[in-house]
Amino acid sequence: MTLDSKPPKGYLRVGFPYEKTLGMRRLTNTPVQVLEADDSGIRIFCRGEGPCFIRHLTAEDEDLGGINLIDGNNNVADGYKVDADFVWPSAVAYDPRGNISISDEGNNTITTITLKGEVVGRWGVSGKGYGELNRPGSIAYGPEGLLYVSDTYNHRVQVFENDGKFVSSFGQFGDGNADLNNPWGINVDEHGYIYVSDWGNNRLQKFDSEGNLILSFGRLGDGDGEFNHPSGVTVDSDGDIYVTDWGNHRVQLFNAAGKFVEEFRGDSILSKQAKNYMITNVVAMRLREMAPIEPQKRLRWPTTTTMGSDGRLYIADYGSHRVQVYKKDIVALSENEIGDLMRSPTLYTQF
Repeated sequence: MTLDSKPPKGYLRVGFPYEKTLGMRRLTNTPVQVLEADDSGIRIFCRGEGPCFIRHLTAEDEDLGGINLIDGNNNVADGYKVDADFVWPSAVAYDPRGNISISDEGNNTITTITLKGEVVGRWGVSGKGYGELNRPGSIAYGPEGLLYVSDTYNHRVQVFENDGKFVSSFGQFGDGNADLNNPWGINVDEHGYIYVSDWGNNRLQKFDSEGNLILSFGRLGDGDGEFNHPSGVTVDSDGDIYVTDWGNHRVQLFNAAGKFVEEFRGDSILSKQAKNYMITNVVAMRLREMAPIEPQKRLRWPTTTTMGSDGRLYIADYGSHRVQVYKKDIVALSENEIGDLMRSPTLYTQF
């Protein structure tokens, strides 16, 4: 959209079908987050009890190796070993130069590495003062190149320059408007608005660049628009908001105004890697043949989502050691292509 163009008056939501699955146990154990790669593939940040690494897969589910953060080499392909004392890495984000920044809630640091694992920056001080961190969760770079950090145990969001220089901070512990309780997921959209999944308050909050509250929605529950410890948030170029509803094993989609649109509960089939493994393992083959397939499709403890530049939604299916991929199909509508808002809308026809 150019500066002279008007924003869409509405959207035709054609569909959001499941497309494929990438990864499998032994390859992408306990995936936490996905980064889109410049070769149409993805990088999957995996963190569990034991190895912690970033795995690089093609769009066809072929393994291109990885970057080992903790505990030895990857178990499928050799990977680069990062020379840094990580304790409990929690999130990743591309910096403005295309390097990968990594938050570590175990030692309260932010480390930046190249795509080959070379450390090019590392900073962070434990504490509760301005610029100090206490269990930093998610991180995100804004359009101006600043780094936004969910300072989880300090119940706030802190903003830094790429070299760690403190810029600003907002938020405090509580359950009132603009308060935070163990904020986890964070996303900054192209306009500089900041979205925070407020884990302890079971809601999503949106702030402007000054930390002023713009939008808040959600409460504890399992209905539409309710959450059970939301762990991640992603916003796409249409303004749609994707909240990873960790405790309810789903992802919920809301429009820019915070209105519930639909949910994703998982539709997975076997990935290419998983299929090839099953074919060569007679015990695993028999176990899958004996078990009901329906529960195997569903998300289990999803942690985050990532929207690719091509409209693909990647869901880190933590409990099932894989990434489920959906493809968005939506049409932006101009003023003459959609009617005015109705007082009591009902979709009573189906095409």
